[in-house]
Amino acid sequence: MAEITSQQFMQRILQLVDRFDSGLGSRREPVDWDGVTAARWVPEGEGGWLRPLATSQDMQLDDLLGIDRQKQSLEANTRQFVHGLPANNALLWGARGTGKSSLVRALLNTYADAGLRLIEMDKNDLLHLPALVAQLAGQPWRFLLFCDDLAFEADDSAYKSLKTVLDGTVEAAPENLLLYATSNRRHLLPEQRSDNLGASMVDGELHPGEAIEEKIALSDRFGLWVSFYPFSQEHYLEVVQHWLNELARAHQLQWQWSASVQQQALRWALSRGNRNGRCAYQFARSWVGARLLEQHD
Repeated sequence: MAEITSQQFMQRILQLVDRFDSGLGSRREPVDWDGVTAARWVPEGEGGWLRPLATSQDMQLDDLLGIDRQKQSLEANTRQFVHGLPANNALLWGARGTGKSSLVRALLNTYADAGLRLIEMDKNDLLHLPALVAQLAGQPWRFLLFCDDLAFEADDSAYKSLKTVLDGTVEAAPENLLLYATSNRRHLLPEQRSDNLGASMVDGELHPGEAIEEKIALSDRFGLWVSFYPFSQEHYLEVVQHWLNELARAHQLQWQWSASVQQQALRWALSRGNRNGRCAYQFARSWVGARLLEQHD
């Protein structure tokens, strides 16, 4: 094979760089929100750009069983927002797999035709919010800024930056932008027994120490708290049956609930170490897929 000179090598490198830059340029075109319902913020330097996301309509509010109070609370807040009325930033906190993120996706599917749009952003990129706001200024859409699985470690100073963002930038942002975040922690930070050592009694009243006050201060910036709890066995089985019905209907599979199916669902949850909506959905996919494969064979 013929050797290439250093000049030819550098020329090829420059061609690859130009091709890469050209590709980035095409992806950085402004999002066409008429045909896109969700995008993700991609950080770059002191700012960033929005990358459109492919979304599906497979998650609807009716698919979320056993969390009626949570659905009612967050849907009311979202409906106010979509109609241009005052609404709150919301923190959805609680056990994993209980429907926090699914509820936000279902609300997007429900209100997309009414102008609701969603932007995913990582917690570390929240300081870029002014750059995002500049891109959304003047848009006729209603934007949910969605931070999934938001949590900080005890030595993570980034949570102080988020407090500043919530106190300043978000409140000063256009009225068409709202922040929804999910977390497994109520106060977004780990809580330890030592935090209570700073508590004191003043005039017969218990006052929390500075450590607790600091941790509460962040979550307190969210005007709406929506709490989610672990599933009971009855709740879990109800969700399993729902998804078995939905998936079987989608694939024209005839099936019937039985003691055997129930035992399989319970063993599945036991092997996973939890009972929640995600576990129920995964079992339903596995069970329906296995029955369809049997028919295929």
